[in-house]
Amino acid sequence: MAAATIALLTASFASACSSDNGGNPLDENLSGRGPITYVEGKDVTETGVVRQLIDRWNAAHPNEQVTFKEQSADATQQHDDLAEHFRAKQDGYDVVALDVTNTAEFAAKGWLQPLEGNFSIDTASLLAPTVASATYNGTLYAAPKNTNGGLLYYRKDLVPEPPRTWTEMLGQCQVARDNNIGCYAGQLAPYEGLTVNTAEVINAFGGSFVGADGKTPTVNSPESKAGLKVLVDAYQNGDIPKEAITFKEGESANAFESGNLLFLRNWPYLYGQANADSSAVKDRFGVAPLPGNTGVGASTLGGYNTAISAFSKNKATAADFVRFLISEEAQQIIAAGALPPVRASLYDDPALIAQMPYLPALKESIASAVPRPVTPFYPAVSKAIQDNAYAALNGTKSVDDAVAGMQKGIETAGS
Repeated sequence: MAAATIALLTASFASACSSDNGGNPLDENLSGRGPITYVEGKDVTETGVVRQLIDRWNAAHPNEQVTFKEQSADATQQHDDLAEHFRAKQDGYDVVALDVTNTAEFAAKGWLQPLEGNFSIDTASLLAPTVASATYNGTLYAAPKNTNGGLLYYRKDLVPEPPRTWTEMLGQCQVARDNNIGCYAGQLAPYEGLTVNTAEVINAFGGSFVGADGKTPTVNSPESKAGLKVLVDAYQNGDIPKEAITFKEGESANAFESGNLLFLRNWPYLYGQANADSSAVKDRFGVAPLPGNTGVGASTLGGYNTAISAFSKNKATAADFVRFLISEEAQQIIAAGALPPVRASLYDDPALIAQMPYLPALKESIASAVPRPVTPFYPAVSKAIQDNAYAALNGTKSVDDAVAGMQKGIETAGS
């Protein structure tokens, strides 16, 4: 009897927490209004940006209050938490912040409400690459909230003008040798950072990884091979120090801050860190867009996209909150928290530039940025890229074989 009662209560609870009534959740609760929950990873900004945003919204919407569900700081744990709730068709997560790499996967599974019709947003004022990162198979499924892009940090005391191309940059490696320091490094250990660094050089030379459908592999091309060859040759001839294939963000940052690198590819967060009193390069470095083949390169995008859960009960409120997050008001709060905003105009704001001098370079970098492969099978695609790039760097595969291995890995990513 007790077991039957528990089973009944469990079933009732599952029904209450789920929007699954046999219909298509994308067609349900389209005009629902009321309290919602916003889900994002740990708010690590010093100013508490997420809480500022929610407080601003709540002050103006007493009947549509937003509650912040803060996840861990670990990207994998964030992904798995969202996936668990979506698989169960639970309605407790109304608006979710997605790592840009997760957007296509969740959209393909029918977990995100398309931003079309009554849910459409105005993207005209947003940086175009950020919008592309939120688009899957021709449909916008999320709104960019904050972005990120790669920057080239360089020793302006040794190289007065930053290089614009890989050829120009590597041609200055003699300066590094004359000063007994390494020439160039990025994040080349076998993890997600290597996917990013590999994608940037391949994209800069005109290569790509998947087609518009997010599934068809396109990486096996002369352009991709040319890009990867530049990275591999630089490592094998010593322009990239041997220890660099152990570098993640922290190790590469330490190498630059200690004065042991001429050039470094890293994210904007490093700017303040490298200008700290403890840094050996304080006031001795500059930032520029990443180098490319014939000009500015192709940064990989980071950041968060915000999406409406297909299982939300209050989708109309959720849509308004998503629109609020890309508003001038909200984006000013985001930028003041030292997170790169998605509204293009803020990159020309003198007050923000005074606070974050790297903004003009970052704007140029993001303008030519390319999202990481937009695919519902991103983890498998990323593994194929990083595994084969690492094999090419350490000499266990030729460049041609490594690119062919990427192609094969992407072909089987969905199986």
